Amino acid sequence: MELTFNPEVWQISYTEMTIRLVLALVLGGLIGLERELGGHSAGFRTHILVCLGSSIIVLLSMYGFSEFAAEPNVRMDPARLAAQVISGIGFLGAGTILRTGLTISGLTTAASLWVVASIGLAVGAGFYYGAAIGTLLVVISLFLLNKVEKVFSRAKKHHEILFKIHRGSAGLNQIVVKMKSFGIQIDKLVIESEDASDSSNNTSPLLIRMHVKLKKTKRFEEALMALSSIEGVLGLETAGDSL
Repeated sequence: MELTFNPEVWQISYTEMTIRLVLALVLGGLIGLERELGGHSAGFRTHILVCLGSSIIVLLSMYGFSEFAAEPNVRMDPARLAAQVISGIGFLGAGTILRTGLTISGLTTAASLWVVASIGLAVGAGFYYGAAIGTLLVVISLFLLNKVEKVFSRAKKHHEILFKIHRGSAGLNQIVVKMKSFGIQIDKLVIESEDASDSSNNTSPLLIRMHVKLKKTKRFEEALMALSSIEGVLGLETAGDSL
């Protein structure tokens, strides 16, 4: 069976191209809006640009080289540039992931950037239904399932607490006793001077970094208030495991 070349396959009208790009902007914006409202590093405009850029790339890959389609030695591959988007978007997502002590943040934003790139590719390829359903499911995951995630996150029992206490006070002993009374188990304790460059300074506060495990998560806020009121404690900061 002889295959015939159909040049119309590699052509797209300006109207259709405009529809795809505008739709990519709208769908990417819907996902970015949730990230923006949550105050995340990659928000509304970032998601729009990723989705729109992905759509432009797949349109270029499919229709940007149509004048060479009829050449006998040219083999058109509409997915060649799109494949690079899927692997290349990782550098942007990695930039949103931060680790501070035990806290890891930005994983959800990195994942949303990756999925919004795939939605942009789908829109650019004319896969409208898949792009629309994908966007709907992502928005549901970010908006609605976020509430479910918060319920389960309350059960996360590992935290890091950073104390600043007056040197020479009995604050550390009182902290340990108070933690035991609230069911807080100390897994790791590191003591350092706030002015690490001057070890002879006996007036600088001590920084005590503790990795703790909670037995009763509901009383954690109450425990923090009690710990901050101990004599000799100049301040404290806390962070828990989160994605």
